[in-house]
Amino acid sequence: MNTEIVKGFRDYTGEDAEKKSEIKKILVETFEKYGFEPAETPIIENEEFVRGENKEDEAVSDIYKLKDKGNRNLALRYEFTFQLKRIAKNKKLPYKRYEIGEVFRDEPVSSNRFRQFTQCDVDIVGSSVKEEAEILSLANEVMKKIGVKPSILINNRNLLNEILESEGIKAKEQVLREIDKFGKLPEKEILENLKKYKAEKILSLLKKGESYFSKFESYKRILELMKYCNYYGVKVLFSPTIIRGLSYYNGSVFEIKTDKIKETICAGGSYMINGIQASGISFGLDRLVQLAKLEIEKEKYLVISLDKDKDAVNIVKRLREKNKIAEIYYGKPTKALEYANSYKINKVIFVGEKEVKAKKFKIKDMTSGKEKSIDLSTKF
Repeated sequence: MNTEIVKGFRDYTGEDAEKKSEIKKILVETFEKYGFEPAETPIIENEEFVRGENKEDEAVSDIYKLKDKGNRNLALRYEFTFQLKRIAKNKKLPYKRYEIGEVFRDEPVSSNRFRQFTQCDVDIVGSSVKEEAEILSLANEVMKKIGVKPSILINNRNLLNEILESEGIKAKEQVLREIDKFGKLPEKEILENLKKYKAEKILSLLKKGESYFSKFESYKRILELMKYCNYYGVKVLFSPTIIRGLSYYNGSVFEIKTDKIKETICAGGSYMINGIQASGISFGLDRLVQLAKLEIEKEKYLVISLDKDKDAVNIVKRLREKNKIAEIYYGKPTKALEYANSYKINKVIFVGEKEVKAKKFKIKDMTSGKEKSIDLSTKF
């Protein structure tokens, strides 16, 4: 039997799994603090629903397709936004939901790109620039909590459309897809691709200053978003080459980057859901695990039974009643200490005949190596 992991997938165990769990707790705590309620949706949907109206988008073309025993055309979800069409129906606005779960894309893999990853989304159905600023404030707070210094980049798809119209460029979607490759492909290659649409001038226009952009109506929307972000104390940077690959975005778009990796950490923007304006942002939990600077210090106890199993069980029960992380080990002390070191358990309690008689138990600190005896009846 082949037990090798399929390319583009991975296992999480030990410290990585613990770190992932801690970051998830931080995300949930922050999402709920901002008034978002949780939602859960199926991993498998009808293929037609997954594809939606944006069949030409690269992410949509990378969906995993499958059939069930009823020969129905199904697909694994590649993101959460399309499912909002269903769960947001008849909800009082603004509807604020968050969702954390697995998404799948059958795409080329790299050291920072997997085919299964945990996505963490917040979305507001019934939104304006004011809600967009709040979403960016939330994102900024998450980054601070996990020790990542963010660079928050914003743009507006309507501004780009205005610029393309002013230059008489017809193939808007194709040109936007090429601009979206800025920073991912050599500029020379992007220029060659833009020539196909007689749009090679666009890159030089996007490098111009505020005086150029300020003549377009949609630039006011960028200034307004900056103003509200400033209210929250969040610094954002206008970046005219930020597009976002999904064509459903109809206004503001944003990406959060760091100098630690070239890929985007999280991203989002504004779009329509059931004819209602919405905004959201998505965090890639796997990338946050890679970047986060978290010191996870948990007090963990290993109770070692030296042929005093009943007493050892009683001590473990008391520790757990006090919400301590505790487990029990039956066996030789040397093996028990090896076990504690292997799983980074920082406190061990020896339970032997001598300790039970004296009602005093020896606790060893695995970090410092120091030992002390305590009376558990008063300590816990």
